[in-house]
Amino acid sequence: MDILIKPIVTEKMTKLGEKLNRYGFIVNDDANKLQIASAVEEMYGVTVNSVNTVRYAGKSKSRFTKAGVISGKTKAFKKAIITVAKGETIDFYSNI
Repeated sequence: MDILIKPIVTEKMTKLGEKLNRYGFIVNDDANKLQIASAVEEMYGVTVNSVNTVRYAGKSKSRFTKAGVISGKTKAFKKAIITVAKGETIDFYSNI
C-alpha cells in the first residue's frame, strides 16, 4: 500500500514549514497516523514529532453549458500535516 501520494506545495504550507517545521501530504485514505509517520521517516530521513490528519469530502459541482447542466463531484482525499523535530527540514525540490 502506497501511503504518501504527493506533498502539498502551496504558499500556506511553505510558510508553515519555515516557521513551525510542519509539512503537508496527500495520503492514502486507509493509512493511520503511525503508518504515515513511519513512511515520512523512511522516505525523507527525518524524525516525526506528531501527525495530524484531515479528511476532505468531495464537493458537488455543476456548470451550465449549451447542452444543459453538467454536474459532477470532486474527489475526496485525506491530508496529513507532519510536524518534524526542531532543526530538521524536508526539501521537496531536491529530487528534481
